[in-house]
Amino acid sequence: MAHTRNTHTARKTGHRRAGTSMRRMLRREAPSTIGLLADAQDFAAMRRYRTFTFDDHTVYLQQVEGLLKTLAAQGMHTTVALFDPEEYAEFCAETGLAPDATTSRSRFTAEVAATGATVAYAGQPLDTLIPLLVGRAARQATWEHATTFLADLGDCADCGQDIGRAAFDRASHLLMCTLETAGPGMHHLVCSTPAENEQLLAVLHTERDITGPARFETAEGTEFVTVLAVGVALESPGGLVLRTSNPGMPDRVHGWRLTRGSLVPLTAGEVFSAYCTDADTGDPVSPESGVEYCAGFDIGADQPEEHH
Repeated sequence: MAHTRNTHTARKTGHRRAGTSMRRMLRREAPSTIGLLADAQDFAAMRRYRTFTFDDHTVYLQQVEGLLKTLAAQGMHTTVALFDPEEYAEFCAETGLAPDATTSRSRFTAEVAATGATVAYAGQPLDTLIPLLVGRAARQATWEHATTFLADLGDCADCGQDIGRAAFDRASHLLMCTLETAGPGMHHLVCSTPAENEQLLAVLHTERDITGPARFETAEGTEFVTVLAVGVALESPGGLVLRTSNPGMPDRVHGWRLTRGSLVPLTAGEVFSAYCTDADTGDPVSPESGVEYCAGFDIGADQPEEHH
């Protein structure tokens, strides 16, 4: 009888160990997301909640970095999302969740991870990860604003064409013509266009070898085209700057003015003035060494059809 009980106990112990082992394996395959309060102001706003127990932002960041390292050491894939206290309060109000609860913060973090900007943790220090995350969130907000603007334009009263869709197609055409004409190299493009008392800005990094087409991230390309499309739709005085790098050669900077759905080349003097002027103060900025400021070139894009 004792032998039977011992055998039964051993089996139960073995099942428990096997179950624990399987759960650990599953846990390693379940991705994790951490909502990060990147700046001290956002951190201070969260301290009004009783269940948020941190009282020092520096210590909080140290603890977050420690957690990220621990999860990475366990072989877990972890992403970091920007936690915005204002958006969190709105989320709780819309969903009926109690804001002063850890489960509510967890729900909000999952929502941000599904729809917002995130950065995958790959061992980088927080002082590297945070600027990347903030920049990605800013680009996401710009893209959402520009997308909403284009969608709200509706159809042309005369021809029935979707104005936003047509502007997006035109902007895509302008971008591809620019990259095709620019030739091989590492290309850094910046598009700026005013919209509703706000300056929209988009950046695109591309690479092209001698034979193939330009390569770039799809999401970044979509964001860039969307901002450019706003300028096309509004016929606003936007602009585009292209900086090209090739090994053993000085960087070349070209510029264009967005005019009535076309990119009109700037002169070398206009490019120099635009690049060497502080956008906020208007004060001159010293030109970079090893950089050539060149006139914009003809990108070969056909003129847009007459539109309303």
